Amino acid sequence: MKLGLQISSFTWPGGDAEIGPTLARVVRTADEVGFDSIWVMDHFFQIRGNGPPEDPMLEGFTTLGYAAGLTKRARLGLMVGGIHYRQPALWIKAATTLDVLAGGRTYFGIGAAWNIEESNALGFAFPELRDRFGMLEETLQMAHQAWRGDDGPYEGQYYQAGRLLNHPQSLSRPHPPIIIGGGGEQKTLRLVAQYADACNIFGGPDNLQHKYDVLRGHCERLGRDYDTIEKSNLAGISITTDGADGSLTPAAFVDRLGGWADAGSMHTIFSVRDVWDVSKLELIGRDVIPQVRDLGDRSPID
Repeated sequence: MKLGLQISSFTWPGGDAEIGPTLARVVRTADEVGFDSIWVMDHFFQIRGNGPPEDPMLEGFTTLGYAAGLTKRARLGLMVGGIHYRQPALWIKAATTLDVLAGGRTYFGIGAAWNIEESNALGFAFPELRDRFGMLEETLQMAHQAWRGDDGPYEGQYYQAGRLLNHPQSLSRPHPPIIIGGGGEQKTLRLVAQYADACNIFGGPDNLQHKYDVLRGHCERLGRDYDTIEKSNLAGISITTDGADGSLTPAAFVDRLGGWADAGSMHTIFSVRDVWDVSKLELIGRDVIPQVRDLGDRSPID
């Protein structure tokens, strides 16, 4: 099993001036102790469940570009991009730029988005869900076209382009692995089967297994090899050596990871409470990561 770190909060000691230095310590440590991937959200306000909207939040692609210069081995990605925040050409160019600057170690994370309060507050048009899914599918079609080197035009219902020129091309070949977030059974998982290299699902083992089974069904209908898709899940944890204050011990976390692996997850992506305290990441690197490498099926994404 692979492990990914999601950095979902920047409310750290020292205030705004220390966000940059603290983030540098966090991503360097995660990279050095063996995390396979590092992720940030694609939001402009903090989201419910993590804190009030006024809490610090960084723009995702800019943050990943900063992380690219500080890391050497972990893949970097958005968990996941909101389709309506950027036009398709900008999605493609930004994702390609990040992949080139990171030396070919990125994911292209994208989804249909949900945060209407954030969008209304900042003036982003927030189309109906059916339209956002249409925009998502056309963006994925355009990305595939550009990344295979076809610089011809694109004509869709939502988007048109006269020439999908994309130079330089991504270093990841044939393109940065596409990960679509969400567990919608009719549309989201169908888009995964048709266009993506990975999916990301919330919830416990029973929910994961069910959603992966739905994905398998879409793959069978579309003629896609289910085993070529990386199955991942998203979680949040608190971890200490002794399990104080309701946190997990490393052994308890390994057990939980085993349950997700048994359900079919190949890659658990999780946030860590008080991640600014990098000793927590060092603890995971020492007492968790070596224990989970042989859990579950091997991911098709290196």
